[in-house]
Amino acid sequence: MSENPAQNPRPAQLDDRSPWVVDTRELGRRAGLSRELRRSAPVPVSLGVPGVLEIREGEPVELDLMLESVVEGVLVTGTAAAVATGECSRCLDPVTENVEADLTELFAYPGSATEETTDEDEIPRLVDDRIDLEPTVRDAVVLALPLAPLCREDCPGLCIECGVKWADLEPGHGHEKIDPRWAALVERFDENAGEKPAHGSGEQA
Repeated sequence: MSENPAQNPRPAQLDDRSPWVVDTRELGRRAGLSRELRRSAPVPVSLGVPGVLEIREGEPVELDLMLESVVEGVLVTGTAAAVATGECSRCLDPVTENVEADLTELFAYPGSATEETTDEDEIPRLVDDRIDLEPTVRDAVVLALPLAPLCREDCPGLCIECGVKWADLEPGHGHEKIDPRWAALVERFDENAGEKPAHGSGEQA
């Protein structure tokens, strides 16, 4: 049975001008050969949650990687580091986070057993001896972003009554609380206190 090209589309060509694309031809598909890769690449779109913590579009990601030729493809290991900005999840002050993600990814050779037995969304492929690092780095960096960024680990947050930062308030700061069971009575008392006493009009004995 002939192979249906619609089910096995040829991967799109990679742009050598992109800082995310790496040429691996010097490894020669000889298992055991390796090379170091250090470069800076800007993120094409913002990563993270806007207003919470994100690496903004165009911010550089510093790559410190090792590329190693193995039997089934090119194994990429190392780190990706970037700076994220957002708000403290407790006091809402601006925060800056240095984010570092560990990377371990196999890029499969065309025609390898790995390529034939896995989907591309499981293991990425080499295209004309080139690899696109952007999807791998993007996924790793997003997972490395803290879910609840803090300006400092012991940030006390905000007073839930007045919304002022606890760090800016005087020691012993507090708010008088009225038991809700007495609230209606206090309100009625305040109303009565504002009323003028009525003058009697009856005859005196």
